[in-house]
Amino acid sequence: MQFVSTDHPAPADALVLANTDDVLAQAAAVHAASVVVLQFPKWTDGRAYSQAVLLRGRLRYTGEIRATGDVVVDMLPLLRRCGFDAVQLRADQNPETALRTLGFIPAHYQGDITGNRPVFARQAA
Repeated sequence: MQFVSTDHPAPADALVLANTDDVLAQAAAVHAASVVVLQFPKWTDGRAYSQAVLLRGRLRYTGEIRATGDVVVDMLPLLRRCGFDAVQLRADQNPETALRTLGFIPAHYQGDITGNRPVFARQAA
């Protein structure tokens, strides 16, 4: 996962979506964008997680998905499982702590956007 600072703006062709926007209705704009920026107005509002899953799963979007807004370190494992590539952490969050957080859980039992098979089925293959 890439960490983006606040002074590193999204590219000109980035598509910024509010967490209330219908991702599926924006399909043409999504595929024209190199980066889709999804916003977390509060860390407790999880609608952007669902948007990321729709982007990866239904729209087969392969570009960068970036989380911005009230993004805290505790969210990183789930952000990665939902298909986010990059995050812009809240100003009071430490990137070194974020990297350690990503290393705490080496695998999840359930499938996710990165692989829909549960961990026991992945090991058997």
